[in-house]
Amino acid sequence: MRLRSLQIILWVAATAAVVAFAAVRLWPATEDSAAAASAFTPTFALADGEGRIRTTDEFRGKFLLVFFGFTSCPDVCPTTLSEVAQVMDDLGSDAGSVQPIFISIDPERDRRLGLSDYTKAFHPAIIGLAGSEAETQVAAASFKIFYEREDDTSSPDGYTMAHSPGLYLIGPDGAWLRQFTYGTPAAEILSDLQSRL
Repeated sequence: MRLRSLQIILWVAATAAVVAFAAVRLWPATEDSAAAASAFTPTFALADGEGRIRTTDEFRGKFLLVFFGFTSCPDVCPTTLSEVAQVMDDLGSDAGSVQPIFISIDPERDRRLGLSDYTKAFHPAIIGLAGSEAETQVAAASFKIFYEREDDTSSPDGYTMAHSPGLYLIGPDGAWLRQFTYGTPAAEILSDLQSRL
């Protein structure tokens, strides 16, 4: 009986060793698969200031710099849009290869306040988009960003918007390339773009 127990233990140990060996041998493939799975193709279908629906597909062939924000934002949004404006100016003749997009996470209020006027005040190339709340949620989920309304009596209309502050770079094929964190200088964004053009 004791010999039988020892045989079972050795058999289980040998099986575990084979499984562990196979897992180690396949690890690079699994890692590559994880890297491939982390790449994604974000999308949007949202109205511009004239009510025309703009989609990611219409910008294929261009790099997109996409930022989610709101016009009443006191600091993060204007700072980021100023950096984007500087990048567009510094691109010179390559500016036509890049399309900056500002997506409103407070669409009802931003349409009322004049989203197009807001974006054009930073740079004429920036397109402001504001869809319905449902369309905005779909776009935000596609880009994997967070936003929510927060009560704030010191803000216009008694609320503000919390949101992910990243600037997203999308490739000409529509695939996500990278995120620039809030505060990334225009020169660094420009350098990255120029290395890809």
